[in-house]
Formats: sequence, structure tokens, C-alpha cells
Amino acid sequence: MNKKLGLAVAGAVLAFGASAANAGIIIPAGDWTVDIGGNVNTYYTNTRFSGDAFAGVARKNQVSTGLLPSALGIGAKTRQNDLDIAFQFTFFVGANGEEGFGTTGSAGPNYQSRAGGGNSINIRQAYLTFGDASWGTIKAGRDLGLFGSDAILSDMTLLGVGVGAGGPGNSTLGRIGSGYVYADWIGQIQYASPNWNGFSFAVAAREGLRNDGVLLTTATADDKTELGFDGKVSYEWAGDFSGKVWAGFITQKHNNSTTGDYRSRGYDLGGKINVADFGLVGYYYDGKGLDIQTGGQLGGLQFLGGNKSDDKGGYVQATYKLPQVGTKLGVSYGISKSDNSSSSIYNPGVDFENKSWIVGAYHPLTKSLNLVAEYAHQKVEASNTAAGNVDGKAKTISLGAILFF
Repeated sequence: MNKKLGLAVAGAVLAFGASAANAGIIIPAGDWTVDIGGNVNTYYTNTRFSGDAFAGVARKNQVSTGLLPSALGIGAKTRQNDLDIAFQFTFFVGANGEEGFGTTGSAGPNYQSRAGGGNSINIRQAYLTFGDASWGTIKAGRDLGLFGSDAILSDMTLLGVGVGAGGPGNSTLGRIGSGYVYADWIGQIQYASPNWNGFSFAVAAREGLRNDGVLLTTATADDKTELGFDGKVSYEWAGDFSGKVWAGFITQKHNNSTTGDYRSRGYDLGGKINVADFGLVGYYYDGKGLDIQTGGQLGGLQFLGGNKSDDKGGYVQATYKLPQVGTKLGVSYGISKSDNSSSSIYNPGVDFENKSWIVGAYHPLTKSLNLVAEYAHQKVEASNTAAGNVDGKAKTISLGAILFF
């Protein structure tokens, strides 16, 4: 499988025993080595909705991609003037009609694909790297952000669907918004250290993100655009008792004439261990002005709440690989909370809670092809002392397959 694309799937592949090809299509080209790889996945999902948050929605049946869209990655690497040089482009696409997030929480209760609807290519990776094992690596371009990246790469639903099924678009949500904040694919200039016997760190300056993109129906002036910054430090070890621990941060100042000036910030802590056929993951995050929750399926998008909210959450996950059979069984529970003060510009005094239970089975039919079955039970609540409480449930059964090449 393509090495750079592997950053987006290797955590799930290694942690949960799902098979993937060991390498993509390797092509020597003079001083360069070209690597082509990717995945194709498709799932049938049946989602039943109930409660005030999903009023007017009873059931949605879909054929779509899961949390990880289908992808084709093209990269190459070489060694020149004592530097390791590489580049990567990866093109992602969905199986069903329409583009973008199509979850019920973001697009209305009856939003679904239409006749003649197409799908769009989403270029999530486009970057160059240069460096050396002695001093580290510089990355410049679009790639997965550092903050929260280990949380999503350790999520078993990366190879499946998770929550957020039931609408058009090229991705479901996995555990985004009900256990972690989405790391997102973002323009950045990053430095990654060498690996010192398992210890490493990385820091990045990132494209500044608007803090009002979802909740406003008309554009307002951003008085000044500020860069964001994130980073992480980690320690990883191998052996019969293998694992990894990490800690990260994110921060960005917002200057906006509607929401006012404030700084979003957050930190996270996580770890995972593997002993024989057992695996365990634990993750926690905390922040200010960090998350958006809508009271629907969609949540966990950076900064878009436009408020100085108090945000926190996390998830725990346990897996077991059946001996001889190879099937990985997993169960996880996660929750995300976002509390807004009475002086907030949007959703004043509203406290959001988004939690879910997910169970899954991931079977390697071949070294490249994996069969997947999941059940996700999501519950969302919006509490307001003045207006009362609103809640809803989304229960999803998903069946499908993912092929790596």
C-alpha cells in the first residue's frame, strides 16, 4: 500500500488486524521510485432515527463509502544531495451522489441524493517533503493535521462507517464528534523530528480556519486572518507488549467582527497497547472554542461553533483478534461535550452532548480485501434551561467491504 496514503489508514490496519497489501504499485523511474496505491470501499447502511433532533426522519437506506473515502494516491521519492525528497497527491471520492458532508445534522432531515447526481473528487493530500534521518523532515502542503490525528488513526471505524450515515456525500463520520475533534486535511508547513528510539515530535503552522462557517447564513467580515498552530509528541515501542502514547495541542486566534476576538485552544492525551490478540485504546481531549456541535449527527469540526465554548470528550476502545480465523472484533464508547455560556453569540446557554456505542467485526478475506460489519448507536442532546431539552437517536447497521491496493 502507498506509504503516504498509509498515514491515513495504517493505524487502523495495524491496530485492528484488517489486511492490506504490503505495497502499492512500485515503478522505478530513473532516480525516482513512484508508488501508486489506495483503497476502494462501499457499504450498505440502514439508519433509524428517533427523537426531536431528527423530527420527520424515520429511516434512511444508503449505498455509500464509509469514514475513509475511496482513494487513489500517487507519490514518489528520491535521494539527492544528502536529502530524502518526496511528494504525494491523493484523490478521494465517494460512492453515492452529491458532494461534501451529507449527514442529517448538517443538511436537513430529508436531504439525499437526486437523480443524475454525481460526486466530486476531493484532493486531501498534496504536499512535498525533504529531510534526513539525522535532523528530521520538513513537510509543505495539504495533509492530515497533527492535533487529533492519532485519535482518528486509532479508531476501528476508519475501516468502516461508524456514525453519520444516512445522507449523500463522500464520507460518513466514524467517531468524529462523538469521541474526538476531526484532525482535518489542511495546508501546513510542518517539522517532524527524527525517531529517537521510539520518541518523536512534530509541530506545524497551519492555514487559519474561519470560526463561523456553518452557523451563519450570510458572510461577515473577518478583520484579520491568523495562522493556526498544532503539534504532538509521542513515544512508541514494539515487542510482545507493544504500544504508543501521545500528547498534542492546537491553537488559533480569531479576529471576527461578529463573534469578537478570542483564541481557540485545546490539548489531547492518548495511548494504545497490544498484548497478544488484545488491543486497547484510550483518548481524551479538552479545549476552549474548539468544537462545533449541532444537536444532530454532525459534530467535531474545528472552531466552527464561533463561540468561547468549553469542549471536552474522548473514547475507549477494546479489540480482540480471533485466533486462526483472523477476524478482529471491536467495541468502543465515546462522548463529546460542548457547553456554551449565556453570553455566546450562537446557541447561548445551550449545552450539547454527542455520544455513541459502536461494535464491529473486520474480517480479512484476503491480504487486500476486508469484509466489515458494524452497529452504531448514537445519541445527541441539546440542553437549554430556557427552551428545554432536545434529543435524538440514530441507530445504524452497516455491511460492506474495503479493498487496499
